[in-house]
Amino acid sequence: MIKFKNINWYLYYGALIPKVPPHYEITLTKKEQKELLKISKALFLRYTNEWDRDGGEFWYIIKDKYEKLEDYNSNNRRKIRKGLKNCIVKKVNIETISNYGYEVYITAMNKYKTTLNIVSEEEFKKNKVSSKNYDFWAVYNKDNIMIAYSSNKVEDNSCNYMEIKFHPDYLRFYSSYAIFSEMNRYYINEKKLLYVNDGARSISHETNIQQYLEDKFDFRKAYCKLNVIYRWDIGLAVKILYPFRGVFNFKNSSLLQKISVILKQEEIRRSFEKY
Repeated sequence: MIKFKNINWYLYYGALIPKVPPHYEITLTKKEQKELLKISKALFLRYTNEWDRDGGEFWYIIKDKYEKLEDYNSNNRRKIRKGLKNCIVKKVNIETISNYGYEVYITAMNKYKTTLNIVSEEEFKKNKVSSKNYDFWAVYNKDNIMIAYSSNKVEDNSCNYMEIKFHPDYLRFYSSYAIFSEMNRYYINEKKLLYVNDGARSISHETNIQQYLEDKFDFRKAYCKLNVIYRWDIGLAVKILYPFRGVFNFKNSSLLQKISVILKQEEIRRSFEKY
């Protein structure tokens, strides 16, 4: 962890990322960007600003209005009620997720097409135990089997749904409807936070969850500007490879998939040069 201009920054797969909620406005001069890259030895910096701007190619999926069952159409109301009838949703402690969440995690991850590493059970437990300042939620079926969980970070009057995993064999019980309904109600209605957030536009793997939240739970896109600043050699490589970015798509090689993600990120970054 590095502290720079009163912001904590952390390394994630070679990228240096600020540990702040997305509405936090970050401004760095070119000199400061270079200094931060030098201090961190990161491959590149990545951060956002211009929160909730009008349009663009990068966004976070948020909900900032009260959770009310009557606001949804009849089909969604029916599925939420079924989920709450079929499932038990509750806040739990770290140990519960650490000890019983891995089966949900591994079955969910095996369904994804992703460049992210799938961690071992030992690493999973280690990661969860280190997340001391998080809220944890679990969903159980009537047989008391954990079928979903969520790790949430509450900070600066907002809540980030950092990691949500659903056991694919139990989706028919409407576990996703149950947990989102309960968490939205808790954080927005009861805690009165500004918004809940399910993360940024996904680049590294395919996911339907963001569209699902927009369609079913009235989440919306909060647009912002994506800033990416490369170390000089990484910047040179990106500049050379960028015209051939289509060649790297849909490749099975882990390295080529990672290059594809970096070039897609660069495409998004360049889109803001139009504004």
